[in-house]
Amino acid sequence: MSLSFEGRVVLVTGAGGGIGREYALAFAERGASVIVNDLGADTKGGGKSSAAADKVVEEIRAKGGKAVANYDSVEDGEKLIQTALDAFGRIDVVVNNAGILRDRSFARTSDLDWDLIQRVHLRGSFLVTRAAWNHMKNQKFGRIIMTASAAGIYGNFGQANYSAAKLGLLGLANTLAIEGRKYNIHCNTIAPVAGSRLTETVMPPDLVASLKPEYVAPLVLWLCHEQCQENGGLFEVGAGWIGKLRWERTQGYIVRQRNQSMKPESIRDHWEKICDFTDATKPANIQVPLHGVLTLSVFSYFSSQTKAVGQKLPPTTFSFNHTQCILYALGVGMSTKDPDHLRFLYEGHPDFSCLPTFGVISSQAAMMGGGLSSVPGLNIDFTQVLHGEQYLELYKPLPTSGKLTSEATIADVLDKGSGAVILLDVNTYSGNELVCYNQFSVFVVGAGGFGGKRSSEKAKPPLPPPKRSPDAVVIDSTTRDQAALYRLSGDWNPLHIDPSFAAMGGFKAPILHGLCSFGFAARHVLKQFADNDPSRFKAIKVRFVKPVMPGQSLQTEMWKEGNRVHIQCKVKETDAVVLAGAYVDLHGASGASPENLSQGGGLQSELVFAEIGRRIKDVGSELVKKVNAVFGWEITKDGKKAAQWTIDLKSGSGSLHKGPYSGKADVTMTVSDEDFMEVVQGKLNPQKAFFSGKLKVRGNIMLSQKLEVILKDYAKL
Repeated sequence: MSLSFEGRVVLVTGAGGGIGREYALAFAERGASVIVNDLGADTKGGGKSSAAADKVVEEIRAKGGKAVANYDSVEDGEKLIQTALDAFGRIDVVVNNAGILRDRSFARTSDLDWDLIQRVHLRGSFLVTRAAWNHMKNQKFGRIIMTASAAGIYGNFGQANYSAAKLGLLGLANTLAIEGRKYNIHCNTIAPVAGSRLTETVMPPDLVASLKPEYVAPLVLWLCHEQCQENGGLFEVGAGWIGKLRWERTQGYIVRQRNQSMKPESIRDHWEKICDFTDATKPANIQVPLHGVLTLSVFSYFSSQTKAVGQKLPPTTFSFNHTQCILYALGVGMSTKDPDHLRFLYEGHPDFSCLPTFGVISSQAAMMGGGLSSVPGLNIDFTQVLHGEQYLELYKPLPTSGKLTSEATIADVLDKGSGAVILLDVNTYSGNELVCYNQFSVFVVGAGGFGGKRSSEKAKPPLPPPKRSPDAVVIDSTTRDQAALYRLSGDWNPLHIDPSFAAMGGFKAPILHGLCSFGFAARHVLKQFADNDPSRFKAIKVRFVKPVMPGQSLQTEMWKEGNRVHIQCKVKETDAVVLAGAYVDLHGASGASPENLSQGGGLQSELVFAEIGRRIKDVGSELVKKVNAVFGWEITKDGKKAAQWTIDLKSGSGSLHKGPYSGKADVTMTVSDEDFMEVVQGKLNPQKAFFSGKLKVRGNIMLSQKLEVILKDYAKL
């Protein structure tokens, strides 16, 4: 499908000839309304004429296109944009193409030579773009092209003035790309090589002939189209070839040594290492730190890490009541739509409780209250601090109100090469009673390379999930305002609410808090395997991998092995893993639930369901075709519900679920463990069991006839 610019209004500066003319004709040919700007000056900026712009307008109109001329200097940017508004009512695209040359060797460059080049190229592009900016913001669309040059990127003899202006345009474009992103304003830079009035003065005629402007225009059209999401790019283009450029940086070398002065001789002696591009990095934005500078900013601390380990941070206190508990529950996605959530959302509920993961909220003040900055010698740029991993362990259910005191200690400092990891242990007390323990794993980007150890026995390690299909999967949608709601629990980082701040970090929009996803995953486990009983929760460990955008859906995959539930959390829309190496440890259930029964008094039916589960994995697809139903089982012991199973032979290749089931069973059967075994072994007729009340059935009773397909020959005890 061809790219159309129908309805778009395009301004091309310097469009009276050469490459600018080619842009104007190409945009008009595809339906755009074009403002052809040209002052009519010569290549050095002298003179003025309307003939060049008028001629291009005539060409466009002769082909049935829409165009008007503008003869103002780019230094009168407001006039150029006003021409667009007067003629067509809007401005969508600005191609800053106008330029002149005043080439001189540096020693012969006059003030006028310098100033004229800066005024036309850099200041002119600034003034024209600024005049269009608010119009583009208001309409939530804009495309801007800055025209740099190989001379600006690499330098060129006799063009000091021109080179400085052209590289200045790249810096301007990069910043506009960041500031405009949230308004759908994209700004890109091209460094074209094309035959024009300017290049014909510095290139041989045969080379100019091969570098036709029509080989550059298609790139500009693509970058300016609404389908193109490229933003902040730099492209060299000419003769049909296009290449994208990016920065590259060496790993660098730390020349300064602790307790020693820094001398130029040290730099001389390590110059090859400083300039070695082996394993070079490719910084993409200002948030990617200068590795060496940031390393040195914390070097005095990390190189004497033994002094830091064991350092205690100032104690913090956290006072709260039921309001904070409820606000947190809402922040991690709980809703009155689910009746099971009411015990966490209503202070008048007979079982009103605090979600276990609220334990991170009372402890996070140690991280966010400036505690780390109080450690002697620790001079961290906190814009480079990332939350890498989190461990939380509860020693008793959290109260729903009170005052908690947290004491934090630096447990260890690790050298990961590209950064440093600080392990921060936080013990939280209610009075003198230890309530919970947190371990924050904090990654300081660029602060590695100080010669420290890479691992620590003090770290709570992440663990991979089993290599099999998950036992349960829960999908839960976040809302557009999830981050705005979660931050009310105390994480006020503007990265999660301010689009401008998020753009500075390289994100298209504010991102969700990692600890919010952490809370979602934990409550999924609590519901699936602990009947939403917070007293069953013992601990959780996660590693944060990728960000989540508010409004995306979280998919939590769970593998139960004993009292440990391994989890992996993904963004459903992208399949990107956001929480990895994660697990939740549960306490055994009280009463007669299977997890708490001794081996001698366990449920015999578990053996049957285990065999059914294995059979489903082997021939699940075949069973789905034959059965096409979801069966629910409630197994009782001593008159109390002891286990719940769901056999899903309706979707996919079939599955077996233990515990609460998020879907709906077509038929549900309630039977004691003993009677279930009697039926399976053929000692008790199912019909007799039903009529005698030993087997209770809810739902489509006729589907129970298909149970023979599942149970017969497969429950090998």
